[in-house]
Amino acid sequence: MSYTINAEARSEIGKGSSRRLRHEGKLPAVIYGPGKEPVSITLLHKDIINIQLNDEFYTTDLTIVLEGKEIKVRTQAIQRHSFKPMVEHIDFKYA
Repeated sequence: MSYTINAEARSEIGKGSSRRLRHEGKLPAVIYGPGKEPVSITLLHKDIINIQLNDEFYTTDLTIVLEGKEIKVRTQAIQRHSFKPMVEHIDFKYA
C-alpha cells in the first residue's frame, strides 16, 4: 500500500514555532538525505496519526506532495508524546 501525504513548507524553525504548530493540530517534520538540502515541512496531525500505526508506513516509500511536487521518502525517525496518543515530529529520508 502506498501513502500520499500533503505537506506545506515552513520557514519558522525552532521550539516555539513547533509548539505553535502542534497547538494548531499540525505536525513539524523534516526531509533530508545525502547531497540534498534539508526541507522543513508541516503535516496535518490527523493525516498521520492513523497511518503511522501500519507497518507499511515504516517499510515502504511514501509520497509527500509539497508545493505540487511529489517527493518519494522513507520514514527515518518518529517522536511520540510520552503518554498522549500524539506524534510530535517525524524525520523523512529521501528514497
